[in-house]
Amino acid sequence: MSLEMLEAESIHIIREVASEFERPALLFSGGKDSIVMLRLAEKAFRPAPMPFALVHVDTGHNFPEVLDYRDKRVAELGVRLIVASVQDSIDSGRVIEPTGRRASRNRLQTTTLLDIIAEHRFDVAFGGARRDEEKARAKERIFSFRDEIGQWDPRNQRPELWNLFNTRIRPGEHIRVFPLSNWTELDVWRYIASDELDVPPIYFAHRRRVFERDGMLLAENPYQAPDPTEVVSEETVRYRTVGDMTCTGAVLSGARTVADIIQEVATTRITERGATRADDRTSEAAMEDRKREGYF
Repeated sequence: MSLEMLEAESIHIIREVASEFERPALLFSGGKDSIVMLRLAEKAFRPAPMPFALVHVDTGHNFPEVLDYRDKRVAELGVRLIVASVQDSIDSGRVIEPTGRRASRNRLQTTTLLDIIAEHRFDVAFGGARRDEEKARAKERIFSFRDEIGQWDPRNQRPELWNLFNTRIRPGEHIRVFPLSNWTELDVWRYIASDELDVPPIYFAHRRRVFERDGMLLAENPYQAPDPTEVVSEETVRYRTVGDMTCTGAVLSGARTVADIIQEVATTRITERGATRADDRTSEAAMEDRKREGYF
């Protein structure tokens, strides 16, 4: 589909949610997909304000550049931001922080997310997931039903013929909605170029101290020590996706502009999650297992 058709479909989905649900929320991390989704939501309702809050599940181990961008964008739009803290979930005993060489808070986000949905009684949450990212996400409908404990059952999904969506839920249940389901990584970057959207600087090539682990370049950071055999070096890298810095890898790249990134993405043969997310490598069905529990 053309960018114009993708944009129209996504805006239709966002408006459908606003008309059918009472308490929507938009999950906003400051990453490229949520940046595009926020822009689409802005277009869907302007000049009126967006009729929902933004929610960010903060692991406490996020890249500072992304948090700075998040706060700047929220201030520009004058929207309400709710930050759900994984550290608060740990401190309250809701989750136990993992330890060990590959420890990451990424999976702990599920409990924090479900808690914030329950606390604010959100009946729908927009997410920026795309079907081309990962095979479990390719299975998911645009309107993804979640039961009263936030779980997703890939064998019990609702049909979506002719873009007709079943929005019925019972008290305690909610739906995740993915307006970018039919977009690709290349579509996202072309849209960023066409709308001249600002993005966090770590998406562009820059010098950063990194070390190699399991075939990925992880940033030197305060939360994760390299092994004695893992040498820290300064390389020219960029990030194709952003998340918890303990499980998000960089790629060697000289792409310093959006045009450079579009050219780079157009020739790649591996998705951004496949190339740079350690949390998806723990098992063949890692993402699907997390999604069944209530993950994004």
